[in-house]
Amino acid sequence: MKNSSKKNKVKKISDTVFDKMFDAGEDISAYLDTTAAIVVQRVNVDFPQWMIKLLDNQANQLNVSRQAVIKMWIRDRLELVYGRQVFHTRPTA
Repeated sequence: MKNSSKKNKVKKISDTVFDKMFDAGEDISAYLDTTAAIVVQRVNVDFPQWMIKLLDNQANQLNVSRQAVIKMWIRDRLELVYGRQVFHTRPTA
């Protein structure tokens, strides 16, 4: 039986040509492999003011954004709970 799923066919060009096309503002999407792209989903989280203050203090110490601190801490916790292997595979719902 034939596999009916479409495969992402990526055209191949040299790095130099790719860079020139990009710099010229040309469409380079045909040359990108998007099969391994990470899908990002926006979520809203409400924090109490005291927690935001502490997050901001930590962000200032690390010289990063509040969002970066939250992402780092959540990732650290997920690694503790699920182990590092969870970041090498895509979790299923």
